Amino acid sequence: MKREVWVDYLRVTACFMVMTVHGTEPFYIGADGAAILTATDAFWVSVFEALCRCCVPVFLIASSYLQFPLHYSTGEFFKRRALRILVPMVFWTLVYALIWGEPAANLKGLLLNFNYAAGHLWFVYMLIGIYLIMPVLSPWAEKVSRRELEAYLGIWLFTTLIPFIRAWAGGDAPIIQAADGLPAPALFPLWGEAAWNPFGLFYYVSGFVGYLLVGLYLRRFLANNRWTRFLGWTMFLLGFLAIFGSMLRQISETGDTFPLTGPLVTAVIWEIPLAFCGLPVVLSAVGLTLGIRAGFPVSSSVILSETEGSPFYRHVILPLSKAGYGMYLMHMLVLAPLSALYRGWLGVGNDGLLGVWTTPVQVLATALSTFVTVGLAAILVQRIPRVGKWLMG
Repeated sequence: MKREVWVDYLRVTACFMVMTVHGTEPFYIGADGAAILTATDAFWVSVFEALCRCCVPVFLIASSYLQFPLHYSTGEFFKRRALRILVPMVFWTLVYALIWGEPAANLKGLLLNFNYAAGHLWFVYMLIGIYLIMPVLSPWAEKVSRRELEAYLGIWLFTTLIPFIRAWAGGDAPIIQAADGLPAPALFPLWGEAAWNPFGLFYYVSGFVGYLLVGLYLRRFLANNRWTRFLGWTMFLLGFLAIFGSMLRQISETGDTFPLTGPLVTAVIWEIPLAFCGLPVVLSAVGLTLGIRAGFPVSSSVILSETEGSPFYRHVILPLSKAGYGMYLMHMLVLAPLSALYRGWLGVGNDGLLGVWTTPVQVLATALSTFVTVGLAAILVQRIPRVGKWLMG
């Protein structure tokens, strides 16, 4: 089976980033809402979020790069995706529903949405939505010229500024309870949006679908050379600085006396710079993709068989890449108790066992130990005949 080696490295990197992000969240989201204990924690939260927030878009870019436009019929595509995505999602959704919270209420709620106790499952719903639109866009993607694609990418890049335009235009708009019950900043209506029409001018060319176009552009039109490597890591650095600085500023506007606490919506405001479809995260995601891709010479970026490549690739990266979806689905079952365990051992904040280094050590230890544990578990389960593919994808 022909594989793009760099994509496997990219997926494994993104998978570790997911666990780092989730290992960071307890340091600014507590059981009762938003909570940051010290200024040092605010710094480390901003660092890790700035480094790793691009993980979700990176998965989409990789998927688009390999699958878009479709290589087979719509029916065959949905058949393959159903086995790969839907069946494991249903299994692990039920596991979380039965283990966390009230099982009866959780199972009833699953008719309408994912279990909020397993918040990371939102990604699968979004991914399914992207897959639903891919067959519609594929005929266009097969014929689009470079200039046409760049024009649409330009429009999409403008839409990545909309979260910040809303914040600027809305000024000191009060926090409202959204229609779905989730707390959210009051949205300032833009370009055709109104109480009776949420589908404004840029609605259909915004959001995660833009990452499909990015993956298509990288594969068809962007060379893999030293210049793209420099461009990639420069973009990643700019994205990191933008997220880091903006998040620190959002936190500082809450107050300068620690601990900082507030309702959950306070954390929502802190996360404005972390918007997955906001320009800073776009820069990081595209930059990381370009940087890793350019790290592999064109002559060796594709191998013809899974038995080729370095031993590290064949025995570590490739199995982890194949098991990545299963790792994503199951990792919170391991990460949550490990995070609590490290907090019990090391303490919290500057008063912890390692002083100002307590928080970063906890975050990295949580991410790394979770990654290793679920990686081994997912690889082993995936190899179970007949059963593994249904559980891990």
